[in-house]
Amino acid sequence: MAWDTEGTRRRLKEAATAEFAEHGLDGTTMTRIAARAGINKERLYSYYGDKNALWEVVLADELDRLAAAVGVRDDGDIGDFAGATYDYHAAHPELARLLQWEGLTRAPAARAAERTARYRDKVDLVARAQREGRLDPAADPAHLVFALIALAAWWQTVPQLAAMITGADPADPGERARRRAFVVEAARRLAAPR
Repeated sequence: MAWDTEGTRRRLKEAATAEFAEHGLDGTTMTRIAARAGINKERLYSYYGDKNALWEVVLADELDRLAAAVGVRDDGDIGDFAGATYDYHAAHPELARLLQWEGLTRAPAARAAERTARYRDKVDLVARAQREGRLDPAADPAHLVFALIALAAWWQTVPQLAAMITGADPADPGERARRRAFVVEAARRLAAPR
């Protein structure tokens, strides 16, 4: 019987993503990742090397999926970008946790050049929409992109704070829809030409 290399890699990355999101880089062990995946620890090392290399693979893969799923549209609908960002983070709350762990424990950021290029592309699209009069030209486009991501993602980043302030259960589909609608409308108002 042939060894399912791709299936093994997938299980290891899924286990590593969950462990890193729960415990951060420093609090996660290769032993726990291997056990969670149901795979021999030596196989984990042979596929990914050390824990730092695995961390970078996990974070880069998660961010690649985000980049593929969410982009600034050419038509400048910034509300759509904010809504899609909200949806992605709501469906993948582990991403916010991974980014928080990275901010707390890592310097420099994993694959910073690649990630910076992706964000610069978003900033450039916002700047073009500003030049074309579709978005407020007075707002710094880089600051605007950051603010929109924060507006959309923070609900999942600190769900306990959202629940305390709104008094609503974040798992309630109606509340989730209201939050998303707020994010979309707030983004459009924030970026609207004046």
